[in-house]
Amino acid sequence: METIAKATKGILSFSQKNEVLHKMATIIEGCRAELIEINRIECQNFDEADRALYDRLKVNDVKIDDMIEAVNTVAAKPDPIGKELYSFEHNNGMQVRNVTAPFGTVLIIYESRPDVTIEAAAIAFKSGNKILLKGGKEARSSNLKLVECWHKALAASGLSTDWIEYLDLQRRETQAFLIKPNQPLNLIVPRGGDKLIEFVKTHAKCPVLVSGRGNNFLYVHELADVEIAKAIIINAKLTKISACNALDKVLIDENLPNKIQFIDDVIDALRADQTVEVFVDESTTTNKEVSLIKEEQLWYTEFLDYKIAFGLVADENEAIGKINKYSGGHSASIITQNDEIAKHFMINVDSAAVYHNASTRFTDGGAFGMGAELAISTEKMHHRGPLGLEQLVSNKWYIKGNGQIR
Repeated sequence: METIAKATKGILSFSQKNEVLHKMATIIEGCRAELIEINRIECQNFDEADRALYDRLKVNDVKIDDMIEAVNTVAAKPDPIGKELYSFEHNNGMQVRNVTAPFGTVLIIYESRPDVTIEAAAIAFKSGNKILLKGGKEARSSNLKLVECWHKALAASGLSTDWIEYLDLQRRETQAFLIKPNQPLNLIVPRGGDKLIEFVKTHAKCPVLVSGRGNNFLYVHELADVEIAKAIIINAKLTKISACNALDKVLIDENLPNKIQFIDDVIDALRADQTVEVFVDESTTTNKEVSLIKEEQLWYTEFLDYKIAFGLVADENEAIGKINKYSGGHSASIITQNDEIAKHFMINVDSAAVYHNASTRFTDGGAFGMGAELAISTEKMHHRGPLGLEQLVSNKWYIKGNGQIR
């Protein structure tokens, strides 16, 4: 069905899209030093006290390498447009086919994260969508430079720069645009904290796909391998606190052998190289340098910081209930050597990604083989989890007849 996509006016060919992406990878490499210098000035002017946003803001050689790899990986993927999803021959002879099609215009609103300017635009463009990018003021200069790179790549391929547009708007201007956009919008993706998501949902007049809220849980079952559990907790909490797939809450089975010693060992390991603030419910640990959980709201809170909470549960069913009540519906993990218990947990936990003996930090488009992601959706419509190339599409019905009437 690729011929349908190519034959449709306004739809770019597979080769046109890939040409732009390959040019973009080359242009980013050529601008590497300039991008790092622009971003260095932004980081100097930013309050490092907000560690999560600062981590997202910073651009270095590693992040630029990741940007280039993301663009090249998206270019290497098959065309997601014109893919046949379903076919049916009606008893009256009509041929009915359902085929993937672009959304149209996608708006993504995000805080900090210059790398989103690359990944989101690459995915949107390859899937045939126009994208409007609205980054945070703290990354304005970095984002504008990256969009300039996109425009160079588009122009060099003889295409309009309208495919990728940056909305250089203040908060009130953004609000006015959401209420009364000056162009058609088919989908809005807010990628950030609760305040941003609520702001967009309050003012938007088109479908909103919510992304970004984590508050991820890990449950240590009574039959867990405690060394595996310890290593995963440390990885999921400490490797990147600004990530929405970072770990915030750990539930310990009351029947775990030597559970108090295990918790104390994990707390000591977490604090070996970093000051981590630990919250616990009563009787969870003998460690004196912890804070008791006094407000239920803490269980709902996504930390995005060097903070973690521990609590005891009677069994896997209590763990499931607690996760479904408090988590952001993003990622959850169970550590156990019992495959049946793990299966029960994974089926019944209401999260976009569920893990057995693995870190929640893998919930990511790149780690899931997508190459890049526009966002990680915690919605159930139209897609859940990492939103990559294959997911940023709608669909369209093609019916061929020879005079049939109903």
